[in-house]
Amino acid sequence: MPVLYHNGGFPPPNLDWPRLLPLIGPANAAIARYEGLLHSVPNPNVLLSPLTTQEAVLSSRIEGTQATLGEVLEFEAGDDLDDESTAKTADIQEVLNYREALFAATGMMRDLPLSQRLIRQTHEVLMRGVRGRNKDPGQYRRIPNWIGPDGCTIEQARFVPVSADRLPEAMAAWETYLHSTQLDQLVQLAVVHAEFEAIHPFLDGNGRLGRLVIPLFLSSRGLLSRPNFYLSEFFDANRAEYYERLLAVSRDGDWTGWCEFFLKAVIAQAEVNQAKTTAILDLYERRRDWIAEATKSAYGARALDWMFSRPIFKSSDFVAGVDIPNPTATRILRVVREHGLLREVRPAAGRRSAVYAFSELLNLAEGREAF
Repeated sequence: MPVLYHNGGFPPPNLDWPRLLPLIGPANAAIARYEGLLHSVPNPNVLLSPLTTQEAVLSSRIEGTQATLGEVLEFEAGDDLDDESTAKTADIQEVLNYREALFAATGMMRDLPLSQRLIRQTHEVLMRGVRGRNKDPGQYRRIPNWIGPDGCTIEQARFVPVSADRLPEAMAAWETYLHSTQLDQLVQLAVVHAEFEAIHPFLDGNGRLGRLVIPLFLSSRGLLSRPNFYLSEFFDANRAEYYERLLAVSRDGDWTGWCEFFLKAVIAQAEVNQAKTTAILDLYERRRDWIAEATKSAYGARALDWMFSRPIFKSSDFVAGVDIPNPTATRILRVVREHGLLREVRPAAGRRSAVYAFSELLNLAEGREAF
């Protein structure tokens, strides 16, 4: 028998606060340390862009996509951005949409609060032109859905979310709780994420959108100055427990067990994010001095910023888009290639430009020697 949505069980009636208190302090301190580090990063939207793309890769992987960070960036550097002819390119498009949805939601939050309206508009971006695009993007479902093996019936499902007729009421309660004042904001965020996943308001894209809510909430509450904190790496590495803890909320009413898992995720991932961010900042400062010396050009830092924002790129895109005189851009590219900063991913052939990878940066984002 499937587990059914916990009608009447939200908000959590009785969290075990003594069990959560040992984690609440460390989790909030970890977020505060990471926020302090973000303030030392010049133009984090540029320097940390590989981490944003890696979050999109990992959040989408939890839903079954197979694309890697390198494949996504190499595809983006190519000429077939509208191609969905293979399963791999369809996966890549979903990753790119996730990243675009995060950017769109961040922009919308300058004028809109984190709310049902913003969630629906973000869902439209998430589903634009990808698998599931015919499943009413931006519209709550009006029919049942269920979670289980591909092709299973509702009786064979693992979990059945709230019924369609009660969905508007459930989302209204979710939004009320989202905007309420609770004893701890990270515990509140844990509950917000779990309840969104349990409601499953859309026909597709619920998992990815629910994980997008995490950095948006942290930013909206002022815990972070920008939504650059991601948990999908931890969730992906602990996928079985992630799903089991979410399921136990509806099956057993175990909100405390889920919140405990979530706070542990925040603590662990904050350390990983801080280490990666520190390493990227160190790389940037070291390579900024190096590129100035190697190229003897006042445009060296501008070229480096461009490479950080697009660590796999076509040579023609660099020359055309870096806002440096073309002869100088061509010379800088030649110099940094000769000095080993870039690895050739695809050689030039005929009218097709070469594609290069900034391996040092990509390996830091991946957390391993992948390039």
